[in-house]
Amino acid sequence: MRAFIAIELPPAIKKELRLLQDQLKPLAAEVKWVKPENIHLTLKFLGEINEEKIGRIKELLVRVTGDKRRFVLALSSVGAFPKVRWPRVIWVGVEDKDNLASKLAAELEEGTDKLGIPREKRGFSAHITIGRVGSTNACKELSEKIEGLKNWPEGKRLEFGVDKLVLFKSTLAPGGAVYEAVKEANFNIA
Repeated sequence: MRAFIAIELPPAIKKELRLLQDQLKPLAAEVKWVKPENIHLTLKFLGEINEEKIGRIKELLVRVTGDKRRFVLALSSVGAFPKVRWPRVIWVGVEDKDNLASKLAAELEEGTDKLGIPREKRGFSAHITIGRVGSTNACKELSEKIEGLKNWPEGKRLEFGVDKLVLFKSTLAPGGAVYEAVKEANFNIA
């Protein structure tokens, strides 16, 4: 099973991200947009895992969340990897003031490493992928638009509460990936 661990986003935040995508879609660049219902904040990509590891990952989620309390994150900016001038991935930044998402990602990285799942080569950067650029043709206009949105969401504070982690199964289908929650683990301290 192809899987990942993520923070699910509330409908109001997904709506704001869809509106942001709608600002970028009319541009000529070739971009595969993440369906709004699939948008999430990945903490750990697991890749292909077997049934035995699924059970152990579920246990890990319960351990990681059990002694923690709910926290708040906020959307903070728009950017691109590897850089705005040569975009391959269009993302929205996540303000993680107390580094709680980063600490969770590190804990999950440590726990999954013990299960034989390779560590990420890059350090964790709290972001939400909203699109993947298919070709560098016509990227100049896209780059300029992203540059103009670096202060997004201007005048708004787009916060959301995080009260659980979700283990998702990802199935590749002709219409794009389909995500299914396999396990939800709630933070237990109020």
